[in-house]
Order: sequence, then structure tokens, then C-alpha cells
Amino acid sequence: MLEQIIEPTLLTQFKEALENSGNVVVTCHKSPDGDAAGSNLALKLILDKLGKKATVVTPDNVPEDMAVLYFANMAAAVGYALCFVLLVLICCLDFNGLSRLADMRELVANAKCNKLMVDHHINPEPICNPILSYPQMTSTCELLYRILVAIGYSDMIDLDVATCIYTGMMTDTGNFSYNSNHAELYIIVADLVRRGVDKDRIYKLTLGTSSEARMRLNCYAIAEKMRLFPSHKASLTILDKRDLRKFNYQVGDTEALANMPLAIPMVVWSVFFREERGFVKVSMRSEGDFHVNTLCAKYFNGGGHANAAGGEYHGPLRGAIDTFHQILRDLTENNVTI
Repeated sequence: MLEQIIEPTLLTQFKEALENSGNVVVTCHKSPDGDAAGSNLALKLILDKLGKKATVVTPDNVPEDMAVLYFANMAAAVGYALCFVLLVLICCLDFNGLSRLADMRELVANAKCNKLMVDHHINPEPICNPILSYPQMTSTCELLYRILVAIGYSDMIDLDVATCIYTGMMTDTGNFSYNSNHAELYIIVADLVRRGVDKDRIYKLTLGTSSEARMRLNCYAIAEKMRLFPSHKASLTILDKRDLRKFNYQVGDTEALANMPLAIPMVVWSVFFREERGFVKVSMRSEGDFHVNTLCAKYFNGGGHANAAGGEYHGPLRGAIDTFHQILRDLTENNVTI
């Protein structure tokens, strides 16, 4: 039996929103990862079972490492403008604010229909009602599982739904290697495996598979572009647009780069910059009590979990690098112990 974490009134509102819906769009943040794709399709499959017309719409395509799972192909971007006609409900999963929707932002903001949010990131914007936001969850998929069980939908979690949920839980914890020291998490995993989930296959198809170009890009990044800052127990890895072109970068190819330097014993927090058109994508990872979500929020208009967070720098790469060095100076001046 799982601990009852979610407020009963929110559960009631969530269930009523689904059961009173007709045409539904289920959506997530841009560059959807396993948690976004998994939670989106899991809820779409539940809505199908309820007899609703549900469409998964994402701001851009699912990365290759998620698309190799058959279900993720259903979450690829479509001509989404038509999907927002005659809507009754929009389900916003795995994001906490409109900025995460990129080009879909205005469509969702202006849609004249009910909206609900299921998410595990801090500080959700008041764009939905109800908002089921629980940052203590390892993933949106874990939260969705708890919701489905709590509202009496456990029997609807068939193998396909279970596969989606497990994929999100596994990928958002690095195969349960971080943010995963919670006993109830493994009660959920055990239940999903009992329902038929092949966890070994999911690992192989997602975290355990790489294209040649991706492998070369990641090896190049660590060998040539990673810099260490021993006095701050930090690392900074940078890939600019030339690097990305050289290795034929595809969405998702750098997903693991922020984590890799943490394998070095002296590195407690790792920063990764990827230069995009007009902005720099920022990813941070850390260990122990050094929280990177506060750094991402303060310096890069982002956020996330204590040990896994991200943001964006809107300006040239040089400015993002200068901001990183400013963080180092601020940590020193504030006598922050790492």
C-alpha cells in the first residue's frame, strides 16, 4: 500500500476532468525525454480506455533514444494547430510553465478549455486547474501512477501503460542511480514488472543504445571540451554549434553529458552548455547536498530537482561562460562549502 501523498480534492478534480472530457490534447515540454513521452502516452492510453478522443501533441519530435520504443512514435510532433479546435481539456504533463512549450505556448495559453497539470518540477505557474504538482516525486510518471491507482484506475494499467510509466521512471532517475532512494519507488517498480514490463529491454533500447555519431560526440566532448575546477569541485563541458554540426547532432544526443563528469571523484557538480540558435541550453547535475536547481533558477531562468536541473541563457555562448565564472565567484564570496 502506497502512502497517500496527493490531496484527495485534487484527485477528485483530476478524475472528474478526465471523465467529463471529450476532445483532449495531452502535451509536454519541448525536447521530450522519457518521462515526458512516457507520461503523455500513458495518459492518452487511459483516456482511450475511457472512450475519449485523445491526441498527444508535442512541441517537437521525440529524441531517437525514446522513439526506438514503439509507443514514443505516437508522441511525435504533428500539425498541432488543428488539434486545438473544439477542445474540452488540455492535459499538461511534465512541465511547470508555458515557456517550456516553445512554439506551442500561445496555442495552449489561448485555448478556451479546461486545463490540468501533472508535474514534479518546483514552482508551477497558475496556468491550470487542477494542478497536481509534487516535486518530491522522482518523475511525472511516478506521480501519474500514484494518481491512477488512487482514483481507482489500477485495472486500466495494462502492459502498454505500464511500459510507458516505467520508461519515464527509469530514464528520469538514470536507471535508478540518482533521486531514487525511496522505498515506495520500488514497490511501484515491482508492480509494473508484475504487469509484464520488460525492464531489461527498456534499458537496452533507451539508456543502453547509442548511434555511432552520438558516441563519438560524447567522447569528443569529454576528451576535448570538459574543463575541471578543482577548488569548486566543478566541471564545465561546452559544445558549440560547430561541434554539433561536425558530429551530426540529433535531439537527445547530449542527454547524458551533464552526468558523465560526476564519475570523477572530485566532481560534485557538473555543468553542460549546448549552443543553440539564439540561446544556450544549460544542464546541471550534482551530488549530495549541493543543489543545482537554485543555481539554474537564479542565473539561467530555469529550475528542476535538487541534483538535476536546467535552464537557458538567452545570448551568446561567451555570456553563458561568463555567467558560469560569476557563479564560481559568488560561491567563493558567500563561503559556500561544496
